[in-house]
Amino acid sequence: MTENRTLEMDHGHTSLGKVEIAPEVIEVIASIASSEVEGVASMRGNFASGVVERLGKKNHGKGVKVELNEEGISVDVYVVMNFGVSIPTVAKNIQDNIRQALMTMTALEVDEVNIHVVGVQFETPKVEAEIEQEY
Repeated sequence: MTENRTLEMDHGHTSLGKVEIAPEVIEVIASIASSEVEGVASMRGNFASGVVERLGKKNHGKGVKVELNEEGISVDVYVVMNFGVSIPTVAKNIQDNIRQALMTMTALEVDEVNIHVVGVQFETPKVEAEIEQEY
């Protein structure tokens, strides 16, 4: 769970006021950045996010946990990867993509991006359905 704190941008204080970013925003950016990487099959969600998606609302922060502490920002990403990809290479690409997206969109430096591979997707469900129909 994210904490109920907000992050203040380094360049966020202007003559008009300050800019604060909610941790949920970081979750959404990190989740989308992770999904864009070649080799990522899906993001892991919890039961509640699965129910919400079945009801038609997309959960863009799915599979990402953001922690704000004294050391800085820590992002944990839970992914399912495609079978046959190099897990270390894909994980490094996810880390790079998240760091770049957060720096570009929020000007925030992330201290650590931890990748948790929680599964491997072997084939698409469509192919499995076709095989079952043959029998």
